Amino acid sequence: MSPIINLEGKVGLITGIANEKSISTGVAEACAQAGAKLIITYQNEKTRAFIEPVIHRLGVEDVFLLDVTQPETMDAAFAQIEARYGKLDFAVHSMAFAKRDDLHGRVVDTSADGFALAMDVSTHSFVRLAKKAEPLLEKAGGGALVTMTYLGSEKVIPHYGVMGLCKAALEAATRYMAAELGQKGIRVNAVSPGPLMTRAASGIAGFDGLMAAAVERSPMHALVTPEDIGALTAFLVSDAGRLITGGVHFVDAGYNIMA
Repeated sequence: MSPIINLEGKVGLITGIANEKSISTGVAEACAQAGAKLIITYQNEKTRAFIEPVIHRLGVEDVFLLDVTQPETMDAAFAQIEARYGKLDFAVHSMAFAKRDDLHGRVVDTSADGFALAMDVSTHSFVRLAKKAEPLLEKAGGGALVTMTYLGSEKVIPHYGVMGLCKAALEAATRYMAAELGQKGIRVNAVSPGPLMTRAASGIAGFDGLMAAAVERSPMHALVTPEDIGALTAFLVSDAGRLITGGVHFVDAGYNIMA
């Protein structure tokens, strides 16, 4: 009997790996274990050093520069994907950034520049990635796009500030793009993990308290792991998830349902 999550013969792009503890690392590991041929991106030469252990452990051959604040790097990355594979079966977007003051401060105090930067890196980068991926996904006969969101999109989370607005817009973009691309066999979904300590999360004041609350209040009294997120994402990009699109899928031990 074939495994339900089977990515043999599929080519997938994984963005947002910062180190071995990143959410995207768990995603890459799950997809590699399911048989996918992976392409990994890095933001700059300094950050590449931190992901080398992941590259070597998973045997990834294609590692491309991709800095979403520099459009030419996205153009170059997708040109290389097309030249090497001629198609793309799935892409995972896991990138977000906001200035510290805009995270910790009041939304009403957010500067226009700070708001635009956060929205560009955290939200519109997924839209741009989808546009670049669309023709390659079509050549594969359809495929999947997945992004990472958070409960702060719909609930007010202390010290999450402008990022809550970005994640709300990201989820809306997921729904709209799912509607637009569905006729081409392209699925678009968002995964919403519970709190876990990553390099990005370390910039959020009081995050340890959020994790403690997640354990205490979630029905299953557990913290999510990168492996949990990877398993869900691998399912969504596999053929087993072929009719799942436009959704926000929680993996948080049920924390999101609690009042």
